Amino acid sequence: MEAGKGGVASPSIEVSGRVPLPVQVARDLRERIERGELRPGDQLPTERELMARYGVSRTVVREAVSSLRASGQLSTQQGRGAFLLSSADPSPARLNASEIGPLKDLVRLMEVRIALESEAASLAAQRRTPAQIGELSAITAELERSVESPEGSTAHDQAFHLCIARMSGNDYFAELLSKLSPNLLPRARVDLFKGDLAAMVAYHRRLHLEHGRIHDAVTRGDAETARAAMRLHLMDSKERLRAVLEGAGKG
Repeated sequence: MEAGKGGVASPSIEVSGRVPLPVQVARDLRERIERGELRPGDQLPTERELMARYGVSRTVVREAVSSLRASGQLSTQQGRGAFLLSSADPSPARLNASEIGPLKDLVRLMEVRIALESEAASLAAQRRTPAQIGELSAITAELERSVESPEGSTAHDQAFHLCIARMSGNDYFAELLSKLSPNLLPRARVDLFKGDLAAMVAYHRRLHLEHGRIHDAVTRGDAETARAAMRLHLMDSKERLRAVLEGAGKG
């Protein structure tokens, strides 16, 4: 930690560290809450202020704030900003994304997602509405535009999966899925590419094809194909994580 303006300690964010930036920012904000620096009812600093404090991009700040909102620590008021909520009593079964750490936990989490999201995709194909189809298509188009510069694609990818969960018509799917953020996307927690931009772009091209198959099946109402496409997509993600886990064990 280094002294910032007014003698206030500025957080040290390890840009080259193994822990992704959104996770680091969210973790520091949670620590400030635990220390009482931020209290229930307090307004969270603006995006611009958080960007300056941590030296990160707007995308990183938004993903960090999204994880706090998903865990029930923030409430966003239209036109006013984000405000800290009172801490709820933790439930033994509560999913707290910030506490999911080891790679083996992420692999097990993927097994839960496979069961959860495959069924959600099938139901989405059966219960979709024209407005929801339009929303999913818009998100898919954003994902396509981010293929060649994928650094900021995480938010769109997360939105894709959450949109399908909402399209299922069962609010519990979306609620459970949102509570897993930022672990919703393994690459937000694990460095799969070791700085290899070409590998990252190739990976996102493959992801776009997988998302496209899911999108097409859901929008045309093909429940079984939607289920299979989502299952295959998440199974591939689980195997990539397993490979990283095995590599870490050999190191």
